Amino acid sequence: MSQRTSDAFASRRHQVLIVDDHPVVRTGLRELIAGENDLEVCGEAADMTEAMQAMESSRPEAVVLDLSLKDSHGLGLIEQLRARNERVKILVWSAHDESLFAERVLRAGAMGYLSKRETPQRVVDGIRQVLQGEICLSPQMANRLLRGIAGGQELSRDPIAGLSNRELEVFQLIGQGLNTKQIARRLHLSPKTVETHRENIKKKLNVANTTELTRRAVQWVLQMSDQRTDVTDEVINAE
Repeated sequence: MSQRTSDAFASRRHQVLIVDDHPVVRTGLRELIAGENDLEVCGEAADMTEAMQAMESSRPEAVVLDLSLKDSHGLGLIEQLRARNERVKILVWSAHDESLFAERVLRAGAMGYLSKRETPQRVVDGIRQVLQGEICLSPQMANRLLRGIAGGQELSRDPIAGLSNRELEVFQLIGQGLNTKQIARRLHLSPKTVETHRENIKKKLNVANTTELTRRAVQWVLQMSDQRTDVTDEVINAE
């Protein structure tokens, strides 16, 4: 980036929307951004509904969001935010497995993915990166993606990585104890469509029946929840 471009970028405060269902995390990130001369928090949201309302009322240039929200998965929110404003720059800041979600969020329309284990300064730098139209990933993930592209290789051998975004949403909701009708209402799908996703998931994960699928989904959700709790605690304790 040229000095002229750098000076122009820093000449005003860029508006940032924070989307995270943990109030302490939102507060910490807001206070972190408040110390920057070129960034300003214009709104906060805990779920998809609040995020879409904030998009209309605050007109952010960038959105920092977690993938785990009260009423939805962040992948769907990324798509909706981009549909509402294709120019908004989205940075995912999450505790979920980078190897499973980084490529997904880029395909959904985000400009980057950072783990909540990254340093506070890295998050601020990441916001600046996406605002300037640059992709923001950890060096390890960037190299992994490039190796996959160059070699035509799968990024992960985990069968769950082979699920589509919608199948992953259904899989997660199965693990949270929702039945077919409840998943259909949550995702605004027909029960028949949800059943089709269930069958596709069983084939991709090589599970024999619904009981085995449910057990696998519950185990995965618990694992993801434990991981997110550990990382969130680290973030809170560091503030």
